[in-house]
Amino acid sequence: MSDDEFLLLNPGPVPVTDAVRESMDAPMVSHRSADFEDVYARAQSGIEYVFEHSTPDGRANDAAGTGLVLNGTASLGMEAAVSNLVDPEDEVVALVNGKFGRRFARIAERYADTTRIEAEWGGCFDLDAIEAAVTDDTALVTMVHNETSTGILNPVEAVGELATENDARFVVDGVTSVGGDVFRPDAWNVDIAVTDAQKALAAPPGLSAVYVAEDAEAHLDGERGPFYADLPRHLDKAADDQTPFTSAVPLFRALAVAVEEIESEGMETRIARHRAQAAAFREGFSAMGLEKFPDLDGASDYSNTVTSVSLPDSVREAPEEFFGAVSERNVSISGGQGHLGGEIFRVSNMGHHADDQVLRGIRTVGEALSDVGFDADVEAGLDAARNEL
Repeated sequence: MSDDEFLLLNPGPVPVTDAVRESMDAPMVSHRSADFEDVYARAQSGIEYVFEHSTPDGRANDAAGTGLVLNGTASLGMEAAVSNLVDPEDEVVALVNGKFGRRFARIAERYADTTRIEAEWGGCFDLDAIEAAVTDDTALVTMVHNETSTGILNPVEAVGELATENDARFVVDGVTSVGGDVFRPDAWNVDIAVTDAQKALAAPPGLSAVYVAEDAEAHLDGERGPFYADLPRHLDKAADDQTPFTSAVPLFRALAVAVEEIESEGMETRIARHRAQAAAFREGFSAMGLEKFPDLDGASDYSNTVTSVSLPDSVREAPEEFFGAVSERNVSISGGQGHLGGEIFRVSNMGHHADDQVLRGIRTVGEALSDVGFDADVEAGLDAARNEL
């Protein structure tokens, strides 16, 4: 094992700062105390800042909505969004081109009549097919903005226009984009957006957040879904800086610090940093002789927070040897999910990674590939990455 400090490059959970980690060590307080209400107010304010200022210039967009912090990971937020907006006889159109689009569809299928519009994992959606599927009978459209399983950035704005034209609600998984890339709930006609503490917000796992557009509140019915996911009840309690149920106090403290750190950096700076580092990963691996994984033949782009790369054919014969060689260097990366296991690897630049950590990740991958017999041009990869930083 390398003597170098451990480097976590998985796409969640991501590293947290010392201040975030230390915030969890304070004495316990009641979740109904004034102390906790202050923590909730800080976390909620920061969440709303991120949702409302994720623009290229950092200026606030025209969003009008409420951020809610939920005691559960983003799957809870996804289920809350769907279940509060549809009845069993309603029609949902679920867009699937990766694991988390599929999860959205599976959730929707529990609550309504659901039609999937599918593309290959890592492939682009056919906007004409979506336009044909979304009609006046459609109650809800679900979509993943940044598909974590494949590293593809999907065209939320275009789909939001189609949903609005047909008076359908639009729910978006922004789990690995919110906090690290542009996200426009107003301009993209998003009714409910979902994100997760453990991703680009750089907080510990266990909490998620939703942003409920003001116009969407009239369409919510908390009795349609799980008791724990009653969004109107969450909105009522949030007005008093509370949650309906017992809150994970240390995790709320950590999230409050994490979003305050984001606001201190500023979303404009944060987005620019994430985009530069993602470009460094992409160009570095390409110069090394590797192929980018997502197939961008349509209205999509490469992710700016998760980089997916195809493993060379020779490495696919025994991918565990490659991942073992990475681990021996005290670096952690992710493989593919589902049927992509053994075919791709994924790295993340979400959170507060320094540029030299990105370069270390590129070098580590190159050296590990060389260890297992692939002729990786490590120095060319590093030079290309430096040009992007």
